[in-house]
Amino acid sequence: MDTLALEAKSGKSDGAAAPAPSKPRPKPPKKARRIVYFEVEILHIKTREKLLLLDKVEPTATVLDIKSLFHKSNPQWYPARQALCLDPKGKPLRDEDILQELPVGTTATFYFKDLGSQMTWGTVFLIECIGPLVIYLLFYFRLPLIYTPKYEFTASKHLVVHIACMCHSFHYGKRILETLFVHRFSHGTMPMRNIFKNGSYYWCSAAWMAYYINHPLYTPPYYGEKQVKAALGIFLFCQLGSLSIHMALRNLKLSGTKVKKIPYPTKNPFTWIFALVSCPNYTYELGSWIGFTLMTQCVPVLFFTAVGFIQMTIWAKGKHRSYLKEFKEYPTLRSPILPFIL
Repeated sequence: MDTLALEAKSGKSDGAAAPAPSKPRPKPPKKARRIVYFEVEILHIKTREKLLLLDKVEPTATVLDIKSLFHKSNPQWYPARQALCLDPKGKPLRDEDILQELPVGTTATFYFKDLGSQMTWGTVFLIECIGPLVIYLLFYFRLPLIYTPKYEFTASKHLVVHIACMCHSFHYGKRILETLFVHRFSHGTMPMRNIFKNGSYYWCSAAWMAYYINHPLYTPPYYGEKQVKAALGIFLFCQLGSLSIHMALRNLKLSGTKVKKIPYPTKNPFTWIFALVSCPNYTYELGSWIGFTLMTQCVPVLFFTAVGFIQMTIWAKGKHRSYLKEFKEYPTLRSPILPFIL
């Protein structure tokens, strides 16, 4: 009786079969994700004329993709020649900017600006460097029409003149080789009109320096051989440092990418200055020209060094601000170009 009562309470008996397990319900099929396409309108930045209307542009399209589509309709404006802005007075958008991440609705308006004919940065660098290299040698060999006829194709009696020529040639020869085999440019092109501005500065400066250094009446530095040797040591040290920094920056940037990283010192002692300076390539470049100025004791070289220092400081400050803005963990001890000073 007690056993039957317990079985009755539990709802089980010897003859009762166990209930079959319930089958899981099939999941309903996922609904296809709806893609919201964009409509892109491109207006001329000055005339506000509608140049193109793109329909059904994918939200993941980049600014470069839009430039390529615009180029198909307007072959005269290749992507590198285009600047697209969200506001007529705003900054141009980057090629890697994604459409759906921009502050626009599904109907986006871009303003087009023609940047003019473009030239690759590598070509610009080569033109900037080949010119001074050749021009300096014309004065060094004293070709006709430069000095008086009696000095044509004569050589200077001062050793410093020949050392200065080797240093100048080495500097620009190094820059040419770095342009061909080391540098990786973050910007693909620059306006062709800039080549006249940049080229004239380097070419005219080289001619001005070379004229006085190789002049038949040129006088050596005040402290003579000691000054020349000390200046040569500074020059060579900074040239090796410059090459080391350029190699370190090359290894930091992968080919074909625009991903930025914080440069840090490596095992190479010349890169240890990264602990104190954001742009040591400019620091070493400045040191090279200071050495060349002390070596030649020439006013045109001093002027070129001073102007270069001002321009490199502007570039270094801009790069330093970019590092601070982009990387929260960027070392605060670093200065743009001169440790603890500037």
